Amino acid sequence: MTSVRSNRGAQLRLALTIAALTVVWLTMLVFGAGAADRVIYGALYAGDRPAVVAVATFFTWLGEPYVLIAASVLLGLYLWWRGQPRLALAAVAITMLARVLNSLQKLWIARLRPDLEEHLVIVQTMSFPSGHSTSSMAFYLVLALVLTQGSRWRPLAVAAGLLMAICVGVSRVMLGVHWPSDVLGGWAFGMLWVLLTLRIADRYVQRGVTEADKKSEAMPARR
Repeated sequence: MTSVRSNRGAQLRLALTIAALTVVWLTMLVFGAGAADRVIYGALYAGDRPAVVAVATFFTWLGEPYVLIAASVLLGLYLWWRGQPRLALAAVAITMLARVLNSLQKLWIARLRPDLEEHLVIVQTMSFPSGHSTSSMAFYLVLALVLTQGSRWRPLAVAAGLLMAICVGVSRVMLGVHWPSDVLGGWAFGMLWVLLTLRIADRYVQRGVTEADKKSEAMPARR
């Protein structure tokens, strides 16, 4: 009875978290690029602070598509080498699809980039939601979760992943290429995507483990 209640409580918390993230995404979509965005954008823009620009550029680099794609492939190869091919495929699929879905949202929503200040890095796509924010949230969360399975370090690793994604997202506003709402929407979607897909991935991975166990048990019988 206690385990059933605990499971129901976990499911309820997950459902509430998913609902909250969806509301955040929708709020940033509907009310973004308004007065509040402009005020926060102006406060964070780092155009006249070269040292801050350098730091922001570094964190933006950590969220660049080619960096995260390469890191996702390396993570997948490492998990495969460790004997977890299903987890490897799931981790790579989650992070790659997050980027694809973000790009589709940009095309559909077609929000213009902010033009209040000079862009301090080159940008070529639309604004909402921030691709760097979505991709970094998805990748660094997945990285933290898959590398700390069953470890007491998991909460710390997840906190570090969230912090990394936050730094990447904030850097985009500091460099003048995103509204704050673009970043918040990107974070919300990235986290929502991970929460939804990891549950599916977990069942996929566990099925693979069960099949492997059955095969290993059957091998002596055939001998």
